[in-house]
Amino acid sequence: MAKQTTYQTGFESLFQKIDDYKQLVKFRLNLMVVISALLAYCIAAGEYVSFREIILLLIGGFLVTGASNALNQVLEKDYDRMMKRTENRPIPQGRMSISDAVLTAGWMSVLGLMLLALINPIAGVLGAISLVLYAFLYTPLKRLTPFSVIIGAIPGAMPALIGSVAFEGGITVLGLILFGIMFFWQFPHFWAIADLAKDDYRKAGFQIIGDDADAKSLGIQSLIYAAFLLPLIGGLYTYEYIGLVNLSFMVVLTMIYMWFCFRFSKEKTRKSALKLMFSSFFYLPLVFGALVVQQFLG
Repeated sequence: MAKQTTYQTGFESLFQKIDDYKQLVKFRLNLMVVISALLAYCIAAGEYVSFREIILLLIGGFLVTGASNALNQVLEKDYDRMMKRTENRPIPQGRMSISDAVLTAGWMSVLGLMLLALINPIAGVLGAISLVLYAFLYTPLKRLTPFSVIIGAIPGAMPALIGSVAFEGGITVLGLILFGIMFFWQFPHFWAIADLAKDDYRKAGFQIIGDDADAKSLGIQSLIYAAFLLPLIGGLYTYEYIGLVNLSFMVVLTMIYMWFCFRFSKEKTRKSALKLMFSSFFYLPLVFGALVVQQFLG
């Protein structure tokens, strides 16, 4: 009986450690980021997908994103303790030491950037820029100014550009359009989440939505940024990356996204913020998915 209890305790400890590292790299969010990079790669490559490049992009992107998230949690350990949504992370709870987290971030960043550079040097450079911007510029700026959201949107959109560069070997019009779509998509997505968690953010001293920001102003800003998606979609049609059917589909999808932004600004309720947040979860996969289908079906 004692041996069985020891085994159970050992397994529980192992599962807890695995879960701690998953939290450190923000596993589910990390996967979403990597999937967006893979979709961008497939959009650029079409039928010429390389299994080698897919694997390097998958593993390299996951490691670099994981390293960025780990460094973010190291730098924000004292503030994470103040917020309900982050107080149970492994570093604030003392389940993981800072040195272990930094060491993990270190080897992940080195290996991840090496793997991206094996695809091509520009992909590696963009990965390094993304890591530095997120961990060492966006993270400290969050406590100083709402402008940090714009800075944070750059590494947030970088997976789309890296995915395109991974196939094309350089920065192209397609890569820039995909980057732009992912860049402007983030603002309604982020501000809906920020409104839902504003009390936590303000309690920890984060200035990402400003002391005087309310749901109405966040909704209006969301609507403005979402509107920038329309000319980008027009660019896809102008450069013949999509046909009239996909253009119509994406315009309708964007108008729906803008409608949720508008309702958020008018209703100023938790329910409207949730609706905007969930609509953002569908928007990007549907747009990128339609582009992938376009490439493979012609």
